[in-house]
Amino acid sequence: MFLLLPFDSLVVNLLGISLTVLFTLLLVFIIVPAIFGVSFGIRKIYMKTLLQIFQWATLRIERGAKEKNHPLYKPYANGIIAKEPTSLEEEIKEIRRSGSSKSLDTPEFELSDIFYFCRKGIETIMDDEVTKRFSAEELESWNLLSRTNYNFQYISLRLTVLWGLGVLVRYCFLLPLRIALAFTGISLLITGTTVVGYLPNGRCKEFLSKHVHLMCYRICVRALTAIITYHHRENRPRNGGICVANHTSPIDVIILASDGYYAMVGQVHGGLMGVIQRAMVKACPHVWFERSEVKDRHLVAKRLTEHVQDQSKLPILIFPEGTCINNTSVMMFKKGSFEIGATVYPVAIKYDPQFGDAFWNSSKYGMVTYLLRMMTSWAIVCSVWYLPPMIRQAEEDAVQFANRVKSAIARQGGLVDLLWDGGLKREKVKETFKEEQQKLYSKMIVGNHEDRSRS
Repeated sequence: MFLLLPFDSLVVNLLGISLTVLFTLLLVFIIVPAIFGVSFGIRKIYMKTLLQIFQWATLRIERGAKEKNHPLYKPYANGIIAKEPTSLEEEIKEIRRSGSSKSLDTPEFELSDIFYFCRKGIETIMDDEVTKRFSAEELESWNLLSRTNYNFQYISLRLTVLWGLGVLVRYCFLLPLRIALAFTGISLLITGTTVVGYLPNGRCKEFLSKHVHLMCYRICVRALTAIITYHHRENRPRNGGICVANHTSPIDVIILASDGYYAMVGQVHGGLMGVIQRAMVKACPHVWFERSEVKDRHLVAKRLTEHVQDQSKLPILIFPEGTCINNTSVMMFKKGSFEIGATVYPVAIKYDPQFGDAFWNSSKYGMVTYLLRMMTSWAIVCSVWYLPPMIRQAEEDAVQFANRVKSAIARQGGLVDLLWDGGLKREKVKETFKEEQQKLYSKMIVGNHEDRSRS
């Protein structure tokens, strides 16, 4: 036993030296740059290296698939069913033209009309515009993550070995490093905001609060190996305004807050999230609602209005879709934040799925599972565009203003602009949508009958 003591001492010394070196590297290359908002460019070199590996892997897969006659999966572009923008009346007339000898203007119901509704129903089941916005994007090239493409099969030993090495790198090196950084960022956020919260209100407190928030969010960004490109920073949100953005992931907050200082809006939580919220609100005027208050639209609107009317308070950060969409489209904006009358600062966020899928499918994955998937991805790469501020016009109502802002975000981010409510992710289709189709068909029948009577 005594013979093992020198060896044990050596192991302890080596372990201590390793931890010291690791902490020093984290401090010098990650934490200190995060404090001052600078970067050494290591993440960009890492991203370029990954791109070269992905390109080689994709070429090897394509060559192997041709040799073995394996069909390669091709992702959808606009859907698996080709659809042309035609009206209900035009399509029913086309059906009548091909299957009936009666006049196309006959106002009576024809049995062949039901084929239009049957076809529309089948198209919706097979390829509707809503459901596919809540599933992960498929990639044309493989990024060595088995979760992103299930259609690529075994091709070669070298590719399999490369995938295995990738698993080891992601789970044995990147994951522990990222967990350590996330723990550091969250701990500093709780400690820093708590300490700053005890200071008297004034410029000193505001200055320290801003830089504590920015520092901690930048550390958390590095915990995800996030590589973010910000465009048009001169349009960043200003005090007394509302920042609205499309919503793909909970990390959207970190992405934006690492480049700006915002007042958050949300429901009061328990557990670790509640501890963070209580610490943050001491240093910054965030707007937290109790569970019973969230459903009171008038109370929420009153609290938000009071906040934006004070030009000394921070811009509010809101995601008006109310749910996460899969980085391909923008869905209906809730009108609440557009009724206040404040200046709106639109922001478009677009993620690059080559390095990792940032979309959170909350109906499939819990928060812990989602964060684990994020921390075992290669990286999070995204672009953020700050759009010029927008003001509600005199002739616009809140819904029209929300749609105008949504269209601007979709256009800038290269996203599909949809009118559907993201709440359909968990709810049934409203009866009003069904009634709208019934009214259109009824109007076609009754309208034609009335026109014929007048003539």
